[in-house]
Order: sequence, then C-alpha cells, then structure tokens
Amino acid sequence: MDKPRVCVLRTAGTNCDQETAFAFEKAGALAELVHINRLILRQSNLDNYHILALSGGFTYGDDIAAGKILANELRHRLVELVRRFIQRGKLIIGICNGFQVLVKSGLLPGNLDLDQEASLTINDSAKFEDRWVYLKSPGHKATKSQTKCVWTKGLPQVIYLPVAHGEGKFITMDNSVLERLKKNDQVVFKYSDQKGALSDYPDNPNGSQENIAGICDDTGRILGLMPHPERHIDVSQHPRRHNENKQNTEGDGLLIFRNGVEYAKKNL
Repeated sequence: MDKPRVCVLRTAGTNCDQETAFAFEKAGALAELVHINRLILRQSNLDNYHILALSGGFTYGDDIAAGKILANELRHRLVELVRRFIQRGKLIIGICNGFQVLVKSGLLPGNLDLDQEASLTINDSAKFEDRWVYLKSPGHKATKSQTKCVWTKGLPQVIYLPVAHGEGKFITMDNSVLERLKKNDQVVFKYSDQKGALSDYPDNPNGSQENIAGICDDTGRILGLMPHPERHIDVSQHPRRHNENKQNTEGDGLLIFRNGVEYAKKNL
C-alpha cells in the first residue's frame, strides 16, 4: 500500500479536523475530511478507509455532555459500519473531543455490547485548561511490556503535548474496570512531571483517575487521548524551542501518527 486512507470525521462543532488531517498527511497518509451525514446517508463508504480519526472540538456544542451526541450517533446510526471497520483490523484514534466520543460510545475501553464503562467529566479545577503538559508513555522501549498499543511504539519515555479541555477528567465506572485496564496494558499515557514522575495538579490538569491521559482497547488498535498530538508535530510548535536548543525537527506528536500510518501500510 502506498498511502493509507484516513477518514477524519467531522460534524457541527469539530474544529481540529484540518490539523489532524495535516498531521496524517505529514506522516505519509492520504486524509479526507468526511462529514458524519455523508456516512449516515451512505454518500461515503467507511469501508474505503484504513484509519478513522475523531479529532478535537466541541461537537454539537458539547450539549448534554462533551462528545455525547456524536457518541450516540456512532452507537445508533453507524454501529454496524464501525463494528465492521474494527473487525477488519482497522485503526481508530480519538483526540480530546474524539476521546470523549470513543469513551461515551463504549468503543473505549471496549466491550462487545458497547456499554459505556468510563467517562471524561469536568476538570477538578472547574475551568478550561489550555496549556502544555508532560505525558509518561508506557510504550517507551525500556519498559517491560513494550505496550500493546500500535500507535505508541518507540515513543520517548516522556513527551510534551498541549491540552485544551474543560471535561478531561478520566474516571471508570468502578474499580473493576480500572483494574482490567491496568491488567491488559490498556493505559497508554499518564500525566506526569518533566521527569516522568506522577504528580497532582497542575501536572495532572484535570484530576484524572491515576493520572490517566489516554487508553487503548484490548487489541491496541483503538487509541484515545485528551492531549493534542496534532499540535506538536514540528519542533517550531514547542513553546521553549529556542531555550532548549532542540536538534530534532519533529515534534513529539508526529510519531503517534506515523505509527498508525506505518501499521496500516504493513497490515491493511
């Protein structure tokens, strides 16, 4: 396969779709912005794509709860299409509002009935957090498990990405769900300090349970995270690029997109 095709889903209130598409194209894919109504009306065919991307924004004004309406559309109007997409081994990524959609649709953490087992709710600070954070990545090559998530292979132990959300506090329905996530290596990112140590606010911008910033499903092919990797794909986007004399021209987020693209090239 020369270039995997990416469906960047959009609807009313989506506002990070073009940046997400640009990140995928920089990573070597062919990305297309697709309005959800085109899938619902069968004017576009999800089967024609290898990766489904749910980008950030405020879909439907975040009425009811952040991402909830779009999550319901996936569950009740596109469920068979999405299930077939997953069963064929394809990839999904949800960023910020997209993560909220994946969790509230039941696609993450993932179960056969698509029951919602977790949520992303109002930040403990009770305000919109718009700044940069450090993330500890279990996918670092020095860790014992090498992480099952195909999106995070070979990431540095700590990466730096921006957040921009008011409802980013990750919580599970009960402790059994949390324990299952940890047992199955589905916790992909945790908020940390610059050295990778877990700590409270402001390093954890929202009060997420056990500092969880991103998770995958049990196949490792569906990833959701609150921080924005598409906003750090080039070193010029780093807020301290001059002070830290960055040698690498790529931003920390680009490898996430490249991992997805390379997996699709080899396996789909």
